Amino acid sequence: MSSHLNLEDQEQIDELKHFWKNWGDLITWLLIAVLGGYAAWMGWQSYQGKQAAQSAALYDTVERAALSGDIALLDRSVSDIKDKFAGTTYAQQAALLAARVYNDKDRKADAKAQLSWVVEKASDEGYQALARLRLAALLVEDKAYDEARKQLTAKVPEAFAPLMADRLGDLAMLQAQPAEAVQHYKNAWKGFEPNAEYRRLVAVKLSALGADPEDTAAVESKK
Repeated sequence: MSSHLNLEDQEQIDELKHFWKNWGDLITWLLIAVLGGYAAWMGWQSYQGKQAAQSAALYDTVERAALSGDIALLDRSVSDIKDKFAGTTYAQQAALLAARVYNDKDRKADAKAQLSWVVEKASDEGYQALARLRLAALLVEDKAYDEARKQLTAKVPEAFAPLMADRLGDLAMLQAQPAEAVQHYKNAWKGFEPNAEYRRLVAVKLSALGADPEDTAAVESKK
């Protein structure tokens, strides 16, 4: 009985040796790949956590500088957060905040530079759209109407489309193009929610141009 069990054990050992000889290397490399992938994922999670914490701390500095009017600190901290954490939403928020402060301080070129950075670098389409709207306003002040129109006709999230249309209407009015302005205002009016306060403002602009947004809505409903 003992010899029979020993023989079976030996056969199992031989089978295991044969299996490991054929598949051992593959199994080993698969294990290495799985464990390496897990380690990389854990490392990435740790890196992301550190990035978020550090960028949040820098944004706090930007915000503190903006509130206190410390422009030198604002310059340094905005530059730092854009250089080190450009892909974070904190960097995009910091650039938008800095642009507002620079504009208030009559540093128009710096304000436009910050907004252009958000337009070009931001990963969040909402921040990009907001930057386009603010940049367009500064370009209009400079009478750079063609450049402003490029910002206002760029692709943006649907929620921003009515605002873009309204600004395009304002731009058309500045260029003495009332017919084009009416069309843009109509697009804006249709895009806003019925109870939106901004929609009432657009309706006032249309009325001033002799256009009735309700007539527009009626025509649209018949199509």
